[in-house]
Amino acid sequence: MLNRFRNRALGPADKAVVLAVGVVLLAAVAFVVVRLLPEECGSGLEAAGDECVGVTAAVLEGDPELKGLIRAVADENARAEKGWTDPENGQSRIPYVRVALMMPFTTDATSAMSTEQIARALAGAHAAQLRANAKAGPRYQLLLANDGKDLDQWKPVVDRLTKMADDDRAPLVGVFGMPSSTPDTLAAARALSAHRIPAIGPILTSTTMEAGYLFKTSPSNELFAEALREYLGDHPGNGTGFLVSDRREQDSYSADLRDVFLAHFGKEYGLKQRQASYLGLTGDDEGVPQRFSDAARSICLTKADTVFFAGRDHDLPHLVDRLANEPSCDHGKPTRILKVGIGMDPESTTTDITEQLRQARITLVGAASVDTRSWAGNEELPAGPRTFLKQFDKLRAKLRNDPTHQKPWGNKPLDDGYAVMYYDAFTVLSQATGRAYDDINGGEGNGAGPVLPKHDDVYNTVINMNILGTRSGASCVNCVRGASGTFGFDDSPDTRKWSVCKPVPVIEYPEPAAGAKTKTAGVHRSYEDIFDGACP
Repeated sequence: MLNRFRNRALGPADKAVVLAVGVVLLAAVAFVVVRLLPEECGSGLEAAGDECVGVTAAVLEGDPELKGLIRAVADENARAEKGWTDPENGQSRIPYVRVALMMPFTTDATSAMSTEQIARALAGAHAAQLRANAKAGPRYQLLLANDGKDLDQWKPVVDRLTKMADDDRAPLVGVFGMPSSTPDTLAAARALSAHRIPAIGPILTSTTMEAGYLFKTSPSNELFAEALREYLGDHPGNGTGFLVSDRREQDSYSADLRDVFLAHFGKEYGLKQRQASYLGLTGDDEGVPQRFSDAARSICLTKADTVFFAGRDHDLPHLVDRLANEPSCDHGKPTRILKVGIGMDPESTTTDITEQLRQARITLVGAASVDTRSWAGNEELPAGPRTFLKQFDKLRAKLRNDPTHQKPWGNKPLDDGYAVMYYDAFTVLSQATGRAYDDINGGEGNGAGPVLPKHDDVYNTVINMNILGTRSGASCVNCVRGASGTFGFDDSPDTRKWSVCKPVPVIEYPEPAAGAKTKTAGVHRSYEDIFDGACP
């Protein structure tokens, strides 16, 4: 068409055609350029489906309810990068390091974390960041490392993080987060370990979650089972048990917990003969999830009074509902459902579920990473939880006028333990970084030209955050006085980088009629036999 324009002047109609063609071409080119620009998701992020995955110290697009928290983290990160100037002499700019929070920031109906869980985890992590930045030593940026709602976009995240580890100006010293025991989580941990970057799993519990540089602040399913064994020693029941387990292939947590329950209680409670499976909500397996009719009927027909639940907390209320409404059940006799987890999920303690539990005489018995419900009215809380509560309440007050923060935190923001465990995981890395910083710089604090620790220094410090057994008991020399209790780590092959001396409370819900509460400490301590029962 353009050839015919070469031998004559362009008329008004011809000019209109050329202009239209040019506009279309420019629009097409602009569309292609925009689609290809990495800045479309923001610096450090890239598109993966309808998500922006990667790593950033600035604002990323997450669920709308997270906007206030994400903005608060980005603002604190900017302050850390800007540094601080002594008002008296105008000197002493404080250096900073980077710690990455690796988890999803968007959700759907079957994703690894709910919006509420993300909000509580992020709030706990940010509270720990604010506390660390108020102390002497280097400042901390809390990088948001989005590995996708299904945790399967970890490769671009790890690629970016490994490059940051060698940055002398602001090195990446560690990673934490990784909220679910899945093959993708293990692959990501192994990839970080290959670059000698320490990672902390705040809520990983499957015994399969073991990689060279991966530490866990939560007890493992094995340690949870040991705490439940002590509980059952005092409350054996009628000896008839039933195992209910999630059969999803990609859920390492449920599969591992099923195996642990069978190993610990299979023979005594007849679990191999009495068990049923269901399809959990999380994941993309085919089939209708959360169908418990057959399991509930079998539990009642076998007259099992001890149900071992190897599944996710968000599936548990559906089992309770089916048991409470199963006609073949004798609700005149008590039944208890044994579970493990981080805390007591608010979905399992709603008014409706609590009424069902009481009417059907069902008790939830959970071995947990932390029992925040017992903190209410306790005037003798240890320093760890006291400090956490002070910082957490301060953060809530700061965001009180932000309409996006109240809904996801909910009325029970501490019950599920996510805020506490993410706070503790950041604290492990910041405490190790601060100690390495002081050691490297001879305890000179913020003197001229300080040397920042690297990821290797932080790993070597965490591995020595141990509890020292002495003739007079135990000494917490370098250990962590966390919000979830006092614990440590060591390089013993027996512990496999699970936390040592971590309190494992056993929670009963609803509470016994007498009102007795399970103590948050002293019920069971992880690997306490290593110290002859002398954990602090």
